[in-house]
Amino acid sequence: MAISLKLNGKTHAVDAEPGTPLLWVIRDDLKMTGTKFGCGVASCGACTVHLNGEPVRSCQTYIEDVDGAEITTIEAMSDDTIGAAVQQAWVELDVVQCGYCQSGQIMSAVGLLRENPTPSADEIDDYMWGNACRCATYQRIRAGIQRASEILEA
Repeated sequence: MAISLKLNGKTHAVDAEPGTPLLWVIRDDLKMTGTKFGCGVASCGACTVHLNGEPVRSCQTYIEDVDGAEITTIEAMSDDTIGAAVQQAWVELDVVQCGYCQSGQIMSAVGLLRENPTPSADEIDDYMWGNACRCATYQRIRAGIQRASEILEA
């Protein structure tokens, strides 16, 4: 099945079987490995990408559902104003421990800050629920989002 999608601003034609998760097309076919496989059932958030600007779990988003869509992965976040602010905050506050979940955490954080530029701690926790961090750096992730909000306000 031939599908056309725009990944990080570049149009790609891919040939994949119906039912193939977008995650595998991104990683295996397009060789963009920043998006991680975590659970395979959309419960952990490691595979989060933006589909037409909205965070989605790519492990449960099927290739036939993204024909003509615009996909953004962690590799393009430094080109996005909000993404760059989140990445800056992550570095400033040393948010990352092992780092495995962080691309998904950042993609979700960017989605939150697009919707709500000045979220409260409770709003952050509610939005980020479902993004698992095996190292339990949730307080640092929350602080990183709050710091990114400050950077964007400046």
